[in-house]
Amino acid sequence: MSTAWLSLGSNLDAEANLLAAARALRERFGAAVFSPVYRTPAVGFEGPDFLNAAAVIDTDLDPFALNDWLHALEDAQGRQRGGARFSSRTLDIDIVFFDDLVLKGPGNLELPRPELHQAFVLKPLADIAPDHRVPTTGETLTALWAAHTQAAHPPAVDPMSLD
Repeated sequence: MSTAWLSLGSNLDAEANLLAAARALRERFGAAVFSPVYRTPAVGFEGPDFLNAAAVIDTDLDPFALNDWLHALEDAQGRQRGGARFSSRTLDIDIVFFDDLVLKGPGNLELPRPELHQAFVLKPLADIAPDHRVPTTGETLTALWAAHTQAAHPPAVDPMSLD
């Protein structure tokens, strides 16, 4: 078994899509740990705010198969591909870490995920895995968040829960 740390986001019917994703992750992988949900502004385009969260799962899939499974889940929730890279989404789930692997692969798979340094990815992950170390630098997520330029203005916690 391997451990995967995931970033989840949605800004179209966000509560329903994140709840469906949490349900699907639990059905496929069993116990999952979810962060609080944060409301964050869209990054790279004008659009509705996103709801963002993180999850940690144990998986029997390799990172490529997990990435494919997550893409199928996004598609099942109505994700439209082929448009602008920065746009509204029904569901976006990225693998941020997979064990301590560092790699680039098909399907936009890059570990660790480059968006790790964005508040909408980093803060939820730091909440549920504060002592996890970034394989490329050895820094903990807590240390990264403390050094983050937006740390003085963290994303707003949304009252929604994935637990």
